[in-house]
Amino acid sequence: MSLAELAPPDVPAADPAVPQVRWTVVLAVVLTAVLEVLDSTIVNVALPHMKAAFGITSDQTVWILTSYIVASVAVMPLTGLLSRRFGRRRLITTAIIGFAIFSMLGGLTQSIEAMVACRLGQGFFGAFLIPLSQSILFDSFARDKRGQAMALFGLGVVVAPVLGPTIGALLTEHFSWRAVFYVNLPVAVIALALMSGELKREEIRSVRVDWIGLGLMVTAIGALQITLDLGESREWFTSHLIQVTALLALIVGAGFVIRGLGEKHNIIDFAILRDRSFAAANIAIMGFSVSMFGAIAILPLFVQGLLDYPVLDAGYLFMPRGAAAGVSMVVTGAVLMRKVDPRALVFLGLILTGLGNSLLARLNLDAGFWDLSWPGVISGLGMGLFFVPMSTLAFQNISREKQDEASGIYGVTRSIGSSVGIAIIGWQVSQRTGFHYATLMSGITPYDQTLTDWLAPLGLEANTPLAAAYVAKTVLAQASMLAFQDAFRLSGFAAFAMLPFVLILKKPRHGAAAAPVH
Repeated sequence: MSLAELAPPDVPAADPAVPQVRWTVVLAVVLTAVLEVLDSTIVNVALPHMKAAFGITSDQTVWILTSYIVASVAVMPLTGLLSRRFGRRRLITTAIIGFAIFSMLGGLTQSIEAMVACRLGQGFFGAFLIPLSQSILFDSFARDKRGQAMALFGLGVVVAPVLGPTIGALLTEHFSWRAVFYVNLPVAVIALALMSGELKREEIRSVRVDWIGLGLMVTAIGALQITLDLGESREWFTSHLIQVTALLALIVGAGFVIRGLGEKHNIIDFAILRDRSFAAANIAIMGFSVSMFGAIAILPLFVQGLLDYPVLDAGYLFMPRGAAAGVSMVVTGAVLMRKVDPRALVFLGLILTGLGNSLLARLNLDAGFWDLSWPGVISGLGMGLFFVPMSTLAFQNISREKQDEASGIYGVTRSIGSSVGIAIIGWQVSQRTGFHYATLMSGITPYDQTLTDWLAPLGLEANTPLAAAYVAKTVLAQASMLAFQDAFRLSGFAAFAMLPFVLILKKPRHGAAAAPVH
């Protein structure tokens, strides 16, 4: 036997065009994504306790949520610019550290002013975590494996906010409201440890900054977020503040877009939106977020405020939804994306999400735990079917150089959609409650024999103040129930309304899934 025959066979070199998956990076960026999105819902359950601790009003409590969202959405579009300037590694590690520091300070605060400042800091640094995590995952997987990447990413981005109320309820009930901030610290430490040494170091580059465009964009987005977040509590356009912020958002936003279309170095490259799949995906993710976050936002109000569920039971209600979403994402990314047209999966996901929310509109005041859970399971299945293929379709034609910027835009539309959903669905509950109460009360008089017969077993006479108070309380409960039904129905419609945009998405080219990342 010759020496040549004894020599080990040649091992083909790895194709440099095909990314080699590093699972430490994958876990790190998924945990990083969890950091940001978990804080968008975990604080909600703790708000009543924070209100009592700080001795503040309900209007002041809203700023704890608003400050975080405004800072996050205003800064997120800068991800591409700052990534090119400082490099992904520096930006994401700085963002994780900054987010952790402001989380720790948030748990130590003793005043509402300090809390708002901490939430602004969390929102500022947290804004970069989602877009950068998504871009890093894209670079860690070949195109034919991106469904798996988005399934893993979706476990953090979609499942975490769904389970946020559950985790927040457990921490608040067994520890303190401050624990909802401290829980971020170990997650941040683990993410940094896993990421350390894995991401390549990039040189600091000089990047031209369009300061005028930056100012216009931040002003427009900030004004829009304030309008959405404070609109309901300020009775919308009856408030001078809302009139000013809405007008400011409209005028400055229009100016930003018109100027940006003719500006070569605009802070946002509008040329990205010329890709019809990316443009349609942004509209669809916004409508999907209206449906998803709108329903999630009012469900705790429904079960705690109207059905008198304890805090923990209200939190547990989200667990079946979250479990269904997690399973759906894994199956979609690992199996279905290889065998089914992604557009068909998105279409089915929207139908299931809308159907689940619409089924909540069929509930009544006697609804039990599983009556409330099963619609959530259907919506959860829809989340996985929608999110994984939609993210893949959105970025199928985006170059590597534009991924960070495109991820920032995609993240902004998702965040604005969630804010619009929370604002519109919450306003629907408030307005429709008043409408249904007036309608129901208009048919009730003290001389109605049916009313007299209904009150008789309770020992009440129709023309007494006690009976009037009891009737008003009962009618208000029914009116609220009808209002929540209207709101859930509207959230379902928001998902169905996105179906036409699926037709705009480009079908992935045959064999394109295996194409190298450029």
